[in-house]
Amino acid sequence: MDYKAKFATEGTYVPDGLIAGNAHLLVGRQITIASGAGVLKRGAVLGKITASGKYLLSLSAASDGSQTPDLILAEDVDATAADVKALAYARGDFAAAALTLGTGHTVASITEGLRAKGITILPAVAA
Repeated sequence: MDYKAKFATEGTYVPDGLIAGNAHLLVGRQITIASGAGVLKRGAVLGKITASGKYLLSLSAASDGSQTPDLILAEDVDATAADVKALAYARGDFAAAALTLGTGHTVASITEGLRAKGITILPAVAA
């Protein structure tokens, strides 16, 4: 067996600005995105469907429980045709400009509710 150290390029890291605080304070968990949710990008604000426990992009006009923002999606997913297991953030500091909000939500409308859950939304900071 060859146990010599090797260096290789695994890909390119391109920061997206989603994490706005200390990364070591992040808390993530595995969730299920409901089939039919479509393509969701990292930073999507998710709500939990009360009956199934699955997640969708939180829309303020929903009436299934998902209208209440609960988590921040940590990775891009495609739940167009089937349920998808995904990682979501349950705690941490996030940049408002990097979030994807569902119809009817604004940063102002989600900030206090998410803060009570341990998710802090920080405004953009001028360079």
